[in-house]
Amino acid sequence: MLETSARLLRLLSLFQSRRDWTGPDLAERLDVTPRTVRRDVDRLRALGYPVHATSGTAGGYRLGAGAALPPLLLDDEEAVAVALCLRTGAVGGVEGIEETSARALAKLEQVLPSRLRHRVQAVQAVTVHPPLTGATVGQDVLTVIGAACRDREQLRFDYLDHTGTASRRTVEPYRMVHHGRRWYLLAYDVDRADWRTFRVDRIEPKPPTGPRFAPRELPEDAASYRYQGRVVLHISAESLAAHTWSGFGTITALGPDACELVTGFESLDALAMFVGMLGVDFEVKDPPELAAHLRTVAGRLARAAGT
Repeated sequence: MLETSARLLRLLSLFQSRRDWTGPDLAERLDVTPRTVRRDVDRLRALGYPVHATSGTAGGYRLGAGAALPPLLLDDEEAVAVALCLRTGAVGGVEGIEETSARALAKLEQVLPSRLRHRVQAVQAVTVHPPLTGATVGQDVLTVIGAACRDREQLRFDYLDHTGTASRRTVEPYRMVHHGRRWYLLAYDVDRADWRTFRVDRIEPKPPTGPRFAPRELPEDAASYRYQGRVVLHISAESLAAHTWSGFGTITALGPDACELVTGFESLDALAMFVGMLGVDFEVKDPPELAAHLRTVAGRLARAAGT
């Protein structure tokens, strides 16, 4: 009986590691006969696991979604990864996710072997997360927008722009983007006949969603922020990429000691601060107002320095 139980756990682990399995593949992995595999599958079904089977040359087995969440079998590295993600994922600007993550992490840590629990706690003990400030997004809002993106259904919502002006929008949602601790929605605005980027914390969905739409081709410059900056930096593209993080912009090499950076921010202050913090000389190509704003910032810094 103990051997059978261990084999069932192994079979369940295989089902969770890959979507589709043939009977001979499972028999080879478990070192049993195909007939034993069929009996073990019936045992899993009796325990409430929805294992679907198809016949024919391309047939096999697949673990389906049930009415309740079944136990998950994780190897050591997967368990540590999930625990660390639960601990660090609470800083994503989603309202209420910190408490939910803490509850899930507490359940996971109860069943972690001591050797794995010590690994997770070692990282947690020396990791400091800055306090989350600014607007947060409700999980229900993310769910509504995500479902509309997935199902390709029009989305209606009330929106407050950066000046506080309210408007009603009807859009064809394309993707959500998480950047800089904020969530953004990239969508085609039906009434304005153009692509727009919306801050999700300023969105109030108005159900129901629909009708369905055929996805449009996304222009190269659709996913832009309010201010799109283009600067030439006196540093090689390789050196710049080495001490910045991925996803902050597009780097194009212009020679051994120069490159062009294209990046976007919601304010000129943020764009000026980011470029200035790179620590290299640069020239502004776009937008023209960035150069004027840099002079304003320079004057502010000079006054602060007492010059």
